[in-house]
Order: sequence, then C-alpha cells, then structure tokens
Amino acid sequence: MLNMDFSQTVVIDTNQQDWVASPMAGVWRKPLAREEAERGHATSVVRYEAGARFSAHDHPKGEEILVLNGVFSDESGDYPAGTYFRNPEGFRHAPFSTEGCEILVKLHQFQADDSEHVCIDILSAQWLESGDGMSCLPLHQWHDERIELLRTDAAQTLSFDSATHGLEIFVIEGVIELQGNACGAGCWLRLPSGAGEPFQVRPQSLIWVKQNHLTAQS
Repeated sequence: MLNMDFSQTVVIDTNQQDWVASPMAGVWRKPLAREEAERGHATSVVRYEAGARFSAHDHPKGEEILVLNGVFSDESGDYPAGTYFRNPEGFRHAPFSTEGCEILVKLHQFQADDSEHVCIDILSAQWLESGDGMSCLPLHQWHDERIELLRTDAAQTLSFDSATHGLEIFVIEGVIELQGNACGAGCWLRLPSGAGEPFQVRPQSLIWVKQNHLTAQS
C-alpha cells in the first residue's frame, strides 16, 4: 500500500519522482496513492509514449482522468490536453495515445450510487467569474463530493473550510503555498480536512480541487 492512511497529510512534487513501468510497454506511472499493485484505489500521473496502448479493460468503482498534455484516446474519441472525464463502473475501453500524453488518473474511487459519465473540455467550457481575479469551473458533484478547477488572475487566499471530509489538490499551473511551503506545477496534495491554514495562490495559477471524498474510500 502507498499513502492509504487518509488521516495523514501528503504532499508530493511529482517532478521529483521517477517514472515506474506499468504492465504495458510504453506506459509509465508516478504512483501517488495505491491500495494494491494492479487493483483497487489508485491515484497516479501516467505517461503514454507515442504509440503506446493498453489492452481492453473495465474499471470497478470508476475511472477519473484529467489530460495534462498530449492527446489521450480510446474507442470513443481523442481527448486533448484540458479534457476532464469520468468513466463509471461498467465502461470498458482500450486506451492509447498516438502522439503521447500525460494524464492524472484516479481509479476505484466513485461513490456506490454515482454512475454519471462526464466529459468536459476545460478550454471551451464556460467558467464562472468571481469578479475578484478568480474563476471556477465546476466539473462534478455527487452528494457532498465536489470537483472543480480554480484559475487565478490575481493573488488569492483560499480557505476550504467546507472540505470537512478530505481535500485533494493538483497544481496544473502556477504556485500555491501552504504554511509557507511553495508547491508548483506537478504538485499533488491530499489533506484529511481543508479546515485550517488557508492556501495562498499566486497569480496565473490553475489548480484541480476535489473535496469531501475520502470517507467514501476508507
């Protein structure tokens, strides 16, 4: 097991991690949290070399993906950088990448009654402007669990007091600071609760945020 104690705060700069080979040639991973070697709860950054592909498989308890760069593909289409999607349990595919890509992947983490398929192009979607230099793009909500993207044009102080059952952040662009520690693009943070020390977010930052989802996995 890796980082499966959800009561602990975890901060990982994925830029400092080595790529680990997956069972399929040309597909590499940087594990962030993992229940078992090749099954169960898993959060990873995954890289497909150009032409790499996985054999057909399904995903018990779902699959959640954010395409970070390149183009990720399967039988349903091509998904360029900036695509967020959720494939519920029962969805089966054989993913590949013609030109290569990197993706943030979360497996086996859907709530039992969440069967919604989601596909959002964050580059063309309608963002919600707050008027204070920050905008938000809601990606998915199920009961108290909420996933969104936050983008800043000016420095922000963000508190996630409503995230009483877990907070997870992946920095796509820019820098966030927690207790004076700067976390740049590629950093992944998981906290048991968002209540507490606020985050300082620098201008021109883009972060993926997930809240109130950890108790459903414990």
